[in-house]
Amino acid sequence: MEGVGFWIAAVLASVFVGMGKGGLPVVAMLAVPTLSLFIPPLTAAGLLLPIYVVSDWFGLYAYRKQFSPQLLMIMIPAMTIGVGLGWATAHLVSESMVGVLVGVIGALFAVNSMLRRGQDVPAKPIRVLPGLFWGSAAGFTSFVSHGGGPPYQIYTLPLKLPKAVFAGTSTIAFAYANAIKLVPYWYLGQLNLENLHIAAWLAIPSILAVFAGVRLVRILPEKLFFDLVVWALLAVSLKLIWDGLT
Repeated sequence: MEGVGFWIAAVLASVFVGMGKGGLPVVAMLAVPTLSLFIPPLTAAGLLLPIYVVSDWFGLYAYRKQFSPQLLMIMIPAMTIGVGLGWATAHLVSESMVGVLVGVIGALFAVNSMLRRGQDVPAKPIRVLPGLFWGSAAGFTSFVSHGGGPPYQIYTLPLKLPKAVFAGTSTIAFAYANAIKLVPYWYLGQLNLENLHIAAWLAIPSILAVFAGVRLVRILPEKLFFDLVVWALLAVSLKLIWDGLT
């Protein structure tokens, strides 16, 4: 893990993680693909996990009063199931297979949201069974490649939460998922002393980016914020499909 190119990509990836933890949707999903330009994707995921965890602490502080307790009561057990499935099937399921599946679902949802833009669609209620399904999918894909954003947003966007509550609930849910991923990542060899040393340096730009993300969430108009969510979801979903097929 040397070279100017690697460090540029690593700093950019850590900034993406921090801005995502600051509440900017889907931005953090750009981190693994960016770093994968220079190191294998599984190595990139292992290197970035400690940065996710450290950034989570600051995101939790920023959104400590803005979240949906009802939604978290569904997401936390669901993500636990998903992470457990990811660990149990780590030797059976390829990252590309998961990426294509998640990408197709996310892209269809994003396109449907764009086609229905301007229609006065009422907010959906928080329902347990769909939440358990999509939360488990988010935990599973988060385990594989820190890519839990699309399944999570498929469930939460139709709820039409206020933007700060949307960002805060997402930050808390994925902070929990990242914390419980530490043990299986260590046992699978994706965490080691070398990448912990590198992650310690990369945590600095990531922490600064958390507060930049929080600031942007506060000043962005609500409609623009959710338009960015949908467009980012489509872009990342298409990238997942492309990566999985190529």
